[in-house]
Amino acid sequence: MKVLFCVSEAVPFAKTGGLADVAGALPAALRRGGLDVRVVMPLYRGIARDGLEPVLTVERPVGGRTIAGAVRRGTMPNGTPVYFVDAPELYDRPGLYGEGGRDYDDNLARFAFFCQAAVAVRRDAWTPDVVHCHDWQAALVAAYLRWERDPLPTMFTVHNLAYQGLFPAAQFELTGLPGAAFAMDGLEFYGQVNVMKAGLVWAHVLSTVSETYAREIQSPEYGMGLDGLLRVRAADLFGVLNGVDYSQWDPTVDVHLPARYGPDDLGGKARCKAALQREVGLPEHAYAPLVGAVARLVSQKGFDLVTAALEGIAAMGVQLVLLGTGDPSLEAAFRAAAARWPQQVAVTIGFDEGLAHRIEAGADMFLMPSRFEPSGLNQLYSLRYGTVPVVRRTGGLADSIVDVTPETLQRGTANGFVFDAYTPEALLATLGRAVAAYRDPGLWRFLQQVGMRADFSWDRAAGRYRDLYALTAERAARWR
Repeated sequence: MKVLFCVSEAVPFAKTGGLADVAGALPAALRRGGLDVRVVMPLYRGIARDGLEPVLTVERPVGGRTIAGAVRRGTMPNGTPVYFVDAPELYDRPGLYGEGGRDYDDNLARFAFFCQAAVAVRRDAWTPDVVHCHDWQAALVAAYLRWERDPLPTMFTVHNLAYQGLFPAAQFELTGLPGAAFAMDGLEFYGQVNVMKAGLVWAHVLSTVSETYAREIQSPEYGMGLDGLLRVRAADLFGVLNGVDYSQWDPTVDVHLPARYGPDDLGGKARCKAALQREVGLPEHAYAPLVGAVARLVSQKGFDLVTAALEGIAAMGVQLVLLGTGDPSLEAAFRAAAARWPQQVAVTIGFDEGLAHRIEAGADMFLMPSRFEPSGLNQLYSLRYGTVPVVRRTGGLADSIVDVTPETLQRGTANGFVFDAYTPEALLATLGRAVAAYRDPGLWRFLQQVGMRADFSWDRAAGRYRDLYALTAERAARWR
């Protein structure tokens, strides 16, 4: 089977979040399983052009102007072929979607052209059996195929329903779709253009990145205004938990760590902890519980709970090391916490890939108190690194972390600490349970080893996607 991945970012070429990790690793896992998978994405500034092979030219009207570009073929380091959509006036910019905290005003034009170019690849360069579109930036592919009566089976994956691609109604013409597409059962959404709806309405099969999130987004609490549509399409909606690229995220091979270790020899983890404490300026207290966090500092990730709970966290005697960037008010709150408790709180505002790996390895616990979390990757990384997760029960966190209880300990399935209520009190109570468990070395080693031996590889998830591609082809045949 031949599958074309349409995606706006992919490791190692461009990344703002977990979508890029998925697009970098999942195609390779599918190819190992025998599928011919290729990726199409924009050619952003910073992606080397050397060695890229011209494949076709693309010229499309977008609004009142014609944009000329090209498609060039390259290869990921893992061998996956990539078609890059090259249009410098659209993609040769400092950011992928915006800069200085603001989205680009012409994002609808940028990604409408990208989707039109992806359709051109399907027509003029390489013919897939299924096209797999990811998030709003690629959703218009499903619309173009449907309105052109192209029978190509199409699957659409929602990685985060909070980002829907909303634009003023006056920009609808930029899509190039007929006026009939701007309707309640099309792209219209409370008087605006909702680009994600193109995928939700016109793709043959829908998926999202965990089974729990697939259920949650059908409710008003998590549906972001689209829950009604998702309930209508419930029979076509499936959840597949994201995986981990263990060639990059495994403490036995991680090039970013000062020491390597595995489940049967955790000595290297203690050395990673001491090195991390030195790196971020915390005292080298071997027995102080070290809590790590790597995240975007936004309300989705639950860090408003953490700031509200900082007094209680400090009173527990734990150390907290945080890496992230986002909401200026949250950034300021954590900087203030680091100034107030310099022996216990270390904060790095920004992103550093190497430091992210060292936090995973050096911390004893990893904190993810998310308001909602479609899949989550850091809790899966944490399990492999023997860093016990402390999470809120939502989305992919609910699907991967099993709370420590007498029953789950007896079954041998406990691998972390979970709370339900979105309150600082619930967070503190659960972190307190984790700190108490940390004081029991035998229990703590058991929890570490359960997590480190779990398999959340992309090969595991790829089998589920293969089944969904077959289902997509079957559903498409019925739609004709």
